Amino acid sequence: MQRIRLRYTKRGRLRFTSHRDFQRAFERALRRAEVPMAYSAGFTPHPKVSYANAAPTGTGSEAEYLEIALTDARDPEKLRLLLDESMPVGLDIIDAVEARTSGLADRLTASVWELRLDGVTPEDAERAVEAFTSAETVEVQRKMKNGMRTFDARGAVVSLEAHTAQPEAQKSQSETHSPQADRPTDQACAILRLVVRHVTPAVRPDDVLSGLRAVADLAPPVPAGVIRLAQGLFDEETGTVTDPLAPDREAVAAASDAFPGDATAAAAKAPA
Repeated sequence: MQRIRLRYTKRGRLRFTSHRDFQRAFERALRRAEVPMAYSAGFTPHPKVSYANAAPTGTGSEAEYLEIALTDARDPEKLRLLLDESMPVGLDIIDAVEARTSGLADRLTASVWELRLDGVTPEDAERAVEAFTSAETVEVQRKMKNGMRTFDARGAVVSLEAHTAQPEAQKSQSETHSPQADRPTDQACAILRLVVRHVTPAVRPDDVLSGLRAVADLAPPVPAGVIRLAQGLFDEETGTVTDPLAPDREAVAAASDAFPGDATAAAAKAPA
């Protein structure tokens, strides 16, 4: 059995697809691409697909991950192209690697988010960020399955910075456009870059926005455009979020060196 790990996106209006919507679209793509899927046992067999830490509905993402199990070996890049052609534009399969290590979910310990705040000046955003990062705790509330829960949104935040919207993202000097929000505006715009650890309960970008409202009365006049830029293992030394597929690439490369001429066969012969 071969395992392939895929990275996919949620772009544009497709960010409004729920995780269940994506599952249905992906399983249809598997059938269209005639992928030799392995299935679970039991009365209602399902394709062996493992999803990891999906982004909330309504947020865009450049870094979603899943793993599939195949009954026959396939070239990961050819498989990626077939699946990408079978998916709706916006749900794009952008990377594939054969799984040669364990614990993909264990390597998704932090995310990098970008929040576009239309109607908020960079100066106001900077003041709010300073108030948030200076606080020891920032309590917020969110409705969960068991009702409203109060928790700290500050402890999980590794870094939070405010930036000015880049000129190339502006339609003109007086009008900006947010691809995440799909709306033009003639108001000011600030960009927040957020690195947050994956903890329990999960601290999401909207929780950080609630915290900014609590400590600095920062309330954007329109919903924020939110996109996940990366997720992976947080490197304590460098303060960066690393590529979770890198260990698999390194293992495949090492196996290819040991068995030159057939990377897929080499990876299959290498120890898991």
